[in-house]
Amino acid sequence: MSNELALDAIDREILFQLRTDGRLTNVELAKRVGLTPPPCLRRVKRLEDAGVISGYRAVIDPVALGRALEVLVDVEVSATDRKTFEEFERIVSSYEEVTELRRLFGRPDYFIRVAVADHAAYEEFLTTKLSGLPGVLRLTSHLTMKEIKTGA
Repeated sequence: MSNELALDAIDREILFQLRTDGRLTNVELAKRVGLTPPPCLRRVKRLEDAGVISGYRAVIDPVALGRALEVLVDVEVSATDRKTFEEFERIVSSYEEVTELRRLFGRPDYFIRVAVADHAAYEEFLTTKLSGLPGVLRLTSHLTMKEIKTGA
């Protein structure tokens, strides 16, 4: 939230409804939150302008993209200089297989979400891209057994 905007119960309900279905029409959204369309639209616009709503996106089935295997990777780096961290982040962010990259406090230093076709594709990604990066000390891969809850 870029501008410390005070959110009331209606704003929070608007956000809940849009998180559940970002394609709601303003008329349907207004109905669900108990407003008429014009004030509902003004509230949504205010939430967008304040940066509370930072965008809308489609959720794509990874199987349809040929990326059925998701792997969560913990990365520890041995370097402590800013240049190495920035270079690591720039390179890893550029990989198409990487769907999420977070720098963490403590250990591990990074969390990476990787989406690939299968185990062979992940092995290729790990050995040719991640493991050779400067400063990488340890990579720990976690394969998902079952997806329970995703999203916000």
